[in-house]
Order: sequence, then structure tokens, then C-alpha cells
Amino acid sequence: MDFELSEEQRMLKDLVARFVRDELMPLEAGVLAREAAGDGLGIGAAEHKRLDEVSRTLGLWGLDAPEDVGGFDLPAVAMVGVNEELGRTITPYTLPPDSPNLRMLMATVTERQREAYLAPYVRGETVSAIGISEPGAGSDPAGMITRADRAGNEDGTDDWVINGRKIWISRAADADFTILMAVSDKEKGARGGISAFLVDKGTPGFNVLRRIPMIGGAATYEVALEDCRVPGWKLLGTEGQGFAPMQIRLGTRRLEMAAWSIGMAQRALDMICEFAPQRKTFGQRLSDRQAIQWWVADAATKIHAARLMTYDCAWKLDQGRDVRLEISMIKAFATEMAYEVVDHAMQAHGAMGMTKELPLQLMATKLRTMRIYDGPTEVHKWVVARNLLGRSG
Repeated sequence: MDFELSEEQRMLKDLVARFVRDELMPLEAGVLAREAAGDGLGIGAAEHKRLDEVSRTLGLWGLDAPEDVGGFDLPAVAMVGVNEELGRTITPYTLPPDSPNLRMLMATVTERQREAYLAPYVRGETVSAIGISEPGAGSDPAGMITRADRAGNEDGTDDWVINGRKIWISRAADADFTILMAVSDKEKGARGGISAFLVDKGTPGFNVLRRIPMIGGAATYEVALEDCRVPGWKLLGTEGQGFAPMQIRLGTRRLEMAAWSIGMAQRALDMICEFAPQRKTFGQRLSDRQAIQWWVADAATKIHAARLMTYDCAWKLDQGRDVRLEISMIKAFATEMAYEVVDHAMQAHGAMGMTKELPLQLMATKLRTMRIYDGPTEVHKWVVARNLLGRSG
């Protein structure tokens, strides 16, 4: 098996690395200052507009989107390299469009939805969100109780009326549309009874209840659906078959998270290697102490392992193979690995590592949330163990 990127993919990875170095990293001081002042995690509107212009000019939009709507249709392997480089910075910027929701749309849209939702999304004209989790039903879709019921119209067509509550939704207050998961057949539930719907911003009954501050300056939202009426043509995919495309979306994000984790861990390791030879304690350089040396050796080994695991998973995905087991492996391994490496980098930097003047603390909080969202580490380990034990049994 060849783990080398093609020449074109290496060039793309290098291009993204330069974009991160020249455009995103210079903004980190401002990001850190705003977060430290309690103004949240983000960049200004003018900065975001400029980054959009630069990244579009560089040809970094729609990298994994279909060619027929203006994308480049790049494989998952190429996107691992892209996201590893993006993971090295704490400046919160996403190359349009966000891949997970993109992939779910690609797998499900009708021609009408392609024109109304997918194409504008690829062009960077719209922002999306997704509502899956509910109070009391996080990683277990069988616990979902938000209902979608048919409602007839005078012309003989059917709409859907949605009632329930969703939580932990990123961008819910700003998204132009939200992909909303709901139970459309109570008897079947998670086994053929969950559907996906496209709910536009401002739809009556789609009520953003509250903004929930998260660690690291981030935020999510809680949403109540109260007789939220959705036109029938905005059913996304096949009725009752929303679980499989939702898993495509989740798998895409988990692959991204593994790549981001590698990028963060690599930067943290680089920071240790730069700082340790310069810092002396009790007359000896940190780089001469065995504890630091072992941290460096273990970090390099685990980053290498995570990188190979992630490229292996992406390659199998590009071959059309079932990678649900590998997805769970890399999501758990890479996030936990990176959290450990960043923690060691903070420890090595001493008191400076505890400040909000270095990017390490935002990397640590991002990784801490990544160990939870899109499936906690424990759930993914359970998935792997259940799969293997089931085969052996």
C-alpha cells in the first residue's frame, strides 16, 4: 500500500500550509486576545472577508465538492493533508463549504435541492448547521424523540410538521439552513424511522432558545421545534432512511477531527522541540532531561501512528470500503493522542504554558471538546470492542 500523496495532492497540502502560515497564524494574537477578554472565539468580519477572498483566489474552495456544482471532487486522502495543515492553527476559519454537511447533501439531494441548497453551499453563499443531539439523547439515536408528522395541503401535497427539541447545535443562530433529524415513524425509530429535513432560517416554529457558552470561547445552541412546518420537497433523502446519510456526515467530521488532531499535536511537538533546548532548570537544559526526551519520542511515535491510521482510513473510504470500525479507531486514538501531546507541551513550558498568550490553551480546550462531540471516546471504543467481540462470538 502506497501512503505517499500524489504530486498534485502534495502541492495542495503545501499550498494550504502556506495559507495557514501566511494568513491564519498572523491572526492568532488577535484571536487569543479576544478570547482572553471574554469576547468569544472568532475573527472579525473584515478579517473573515479577506480570508475568503484570499482562499478563493488560491483555489481552496469546494475542494471535495462535486465538479458539476463548481467543486474539485478531491478524494478523502487529499482532504486529510488539507485538514492536517488547518489543524495547526487556532484561528477559526473553514474553507467553504464545511465538508460534513456537504457530504450528507451530496448523498441525498434531489435535483431541486441541488440547485436550491447544494450549489449555493458550494459557492460559499450559505452557512449550514445540523441538529441531531437532544436533551437526554446524545450519542444514542434510538433515544431521539423529535417528531416529524405529515400534514396535507389543499393541493394534495404533503408537508411535514416537526415538534421537539435539539441541543449542542453549532451556528444554529446564523445558519441559512439546518439539516434537522427527526423521527418520522415512531414504531421503526432508529431502524428505518429517522428522516432528515432542510429547515430554512426564519421558518416559523424554529426557535433558537439560548446560546450555550462552551469552553475555549466557543458556543452552541439549543433549539425548540414548535409546529415547525417544512414543505414536503425539503425532505432530505428517502423517508425513514436518514440514519445512513447522517453517518456519512458524522464519519466525514470524525476523519477531519483525526487530521486536525494530528496537526495540533505536530505543532505542540514542534513547540516543545524549539523551547526545550533554550530553557534551563537547575543548570540543565530541558532537552537533556529524560522526561522531556520521552515525551518527545512518544509524541513523534504516536503522531506517526495516527497519521498512518488516518491515511489508511481515508484510502479505504476512497476505495468504497466500509470504514465504520476504522473511523471509530482514529477518532478515539487521534483526539486522545493530541490531547496528551498538547498537555505535555503545556507542562514543558511551565507557567508560560498556563497563560492565554500561547495557542496551547486553545488547542487543549478544542481537543477536550473533540473528545466528546461526534461521539465520546468511550462510545467509539465500545463500538470497536462490540464489533470485534461480535465477530469472535
